[in-house]
Amino acid sequence: MSEEVGQLSCQELVELVTDYLEDALDDGTRARFELHVGLCHGCAAYLGQMEETATRLGSIPVDSLSTEATSTLLDAFRGFRR
Repeated sequence: MSEEVGQLSCQELVELVTDYLEDALDDGTRARFELHVGLCHGCAAYLGQMEETATRLGSIPVDSLSTEATSTLLDAFRGFRR
């Protein structure tokens, strides 16, 4: 998506979701994020899906992952932005 709503693009919102859910955004960015979500049905649905996923999965301690699992996840996330 390249649509911009509330001076934040859909792509930017996707990149900020984790920080939003972890309450790690500064006040200005949080306000822009919430404005966008309030105006963009697609991003509101995406945020809802991410919240549901986080709720259902909880958290996975990093030290509980095998070296192979850690490597696979890091490779997947590094390739995501390409």
